[in-house]
Amino acid sequence: MIPSLSRTTGLSDSRGRLQLPGLLAALVADGLVRPEDAARLSHVRRDGASPEVHPLVLLARAHLPDAHDPLRSLGLETLTEWLAGRAGLPYLRIDPMKITPEATQSVSQAYAGKHGILPVAADREALVFATAEPFDQVWADDLAQMLRREVRRVVANPLDIQRYQLEFYQVQRSIQMARESKASAAPNALPNFEQLLELGKSGEVGADDRHVVHIVDWLLQYAFEQRASDLHLEPRREAGRVRFRIDGVMQQVFELPPPVMMAVTSRVKILARMDVAEKRRPQDGRIKTRSGGAREVELRISSMPTAFGEKLVMRVFDPDVVMKDFGQLGFSPEEQAIWEQLIGRPHGIVLVTGPTGSGKTTTLYSTLKRLARPEINVCTVEDPIEMVVPELNQMQVQPAIDLDFAAGVRTLLRQDPDIIMVGEIRDLETAQMAVQAALTGHLVLSTLHTNDAPSAVTRLLDLGVPHYLIQSTLAGVVAQRLIRVLCPHCKRPARQDPAEWAALTAGWDLPCPEQVQAPGACIECRQTGFLGRVGIYEMLPIGATLRARITAGMELGRIAAVARAGGLKPLRIAAARQVVAGLSTVHEVMSCLPPVEEAAMSIDQASGPVTG
Repeated sequence: MIPSLSRTTGLSDSRGRLQLPGLLAALVADGLVRPEDAARLSHVRRDGASPEVHPLVLLARAHLPDAHDPLRSLGLETLTEWLAGRAGLPYLRIDPMKITPEATQSVSQAYAGKHGILPVAADREALVFATAEPFDQVWADDLAQMLRREVRRVVANPLDIQRYQLEFYQVQRSIQMARESKASAAPNALPNFEQLLELGKSGEVGADDRHVVHIVDWLLQYAFEQRASDLHLEPRREAGRVRFRIDGVMQQVFELPPPVMMAVTSRVKILARMDVAEKRRPQDGRIKTRSGGAREVELRISSMPTAFGEKLVMRVFDPDVVMKDFGQLGFSPEEQAIWEQLIGRPHGIVLVTGPTGSGKTTTLYSTLKRLARPEINVCTVEDPIEMVVPELNQMQVQPAIDLDFAAGVRTLLRQDPDIIMVGEIRDLETAQMAVQAALTGHLVLSTLHTNDAPSAVTRLLDLGVPHYLIQSTLAGVVAQRLIRVLCPHCKRPARQDPAEWAALTAGWDLPCPEQVQAPGACIECRQTGFLGRVGIYEMLPIGATLRARITAGMELGRIAAVARAGGLKPLRIAAARQVVAGLSTVHEVMSCLPPVEEAAMSIDQASGPVTG
């Protein structure tokens, strides 16, 4: 759409470049800036600033008060969105994860830099370019003729355009240079089923090549910025995939040519002090680095041989994410009081249960950080050490030398501990050592993989722990899940479907709320409607009544009945509270909970008479 002259007169010069006086006049005309504020800046020149500084950036730096809300200043995004409306073009808040590699290959970096544009999307028929100069369209006409494709323009933040121009073109150049360097590399036998037919034609890119180093550094920094919890490097026949897990959901980020993917994998293995030559066996390693905010971040690396080469997964342990206070973890005041009572005991076993990825590590590390004081000796035995914490004495199991969890706990008992954290109770021997530690006056924290809190008791019985020892040592169990939180920038009111609510609260008489919150879609949440995650909890302190009911042949249904009679509120009730509070949706929390059929069956089992 070509903007009308009546709306653009004075905004730009003869070349279509924006002018500061014209922008001020238009902002006053549209009621965004008061005349007196505009007059104060009308003679501002770009003295002391680079000639390339965009007029919108100068206005944003002036912190002009919004005429509609004088307590709020006009930020760069607000000004950019206004300019897009003035120009009659779509506004785009650039999401770097949506920029396709094919787009950046459409024009050179020099051309993009000269015209201040950034290619953001491409298909067979059209190319989409972001620009902060919407009235300069000469370059668009020229490109349409040269590329023989439609050129569409969107208006974006000039600082974002400048930043991603630099980042994406440099990364693409590094990939290209790394790919070209393989031509001079010596042939090498690759453990890749699909490449065995071309052994004489292929070679490895050096892992210490500066282009490869740049690619790895950019990927790590990019993952930190995007709040990724895991990075996946997945080799494929045609092009390797780079995927991030963000808020529990996998998102594809980038594609790398196979030789470059191999070099990136080798580079990561070198940083993680893994055996680069060994490509047939799985390996583990760790990297400690710094994020953009100068925070130390740990990455746990795991490799796995696949049909197309080695697959790497890097799990990110950011201290700001892994260690939180109890309120940030999602505990309600009542749940926090129960948890503090459990971990405040001088001795006993406290278990945290849930599937992989349910936040158990975050809960335990946040708790240990809270408990670790100069007068307290906190020791852990883990497989592996998830995150190195200076306040803790941490030991990693080593199966190759018979140092398993049980042997680790046995060692820790001779280290004068006050609190022991066992990474996971997997077998009878580890359970017996945890019980022994609790009986001798230590507080033991550990994890189990069970669906809910009552199941932890039956799991210990199934492992072979005598019921009388469970009675004597088990202090409490907390089951948890992580649910995605609605994006505060775009969530909107909605009516709750009574049928969905009934499925969530099966067996519990909770009134259906008339109005809840529903996901929207915005750039802040990448059009997903969710931003961040929070925990939901099922708290089961082992009281006198339940303790007395634990017997050798006790079934799960009976334990659940006693716990429910004692006030246990299951995970789905905690989830329902988050829905009522407007933090999540029924559909989202149901995807994290056991199926409705299992929950209904458990309630039916628990509905019988409570006997010993």
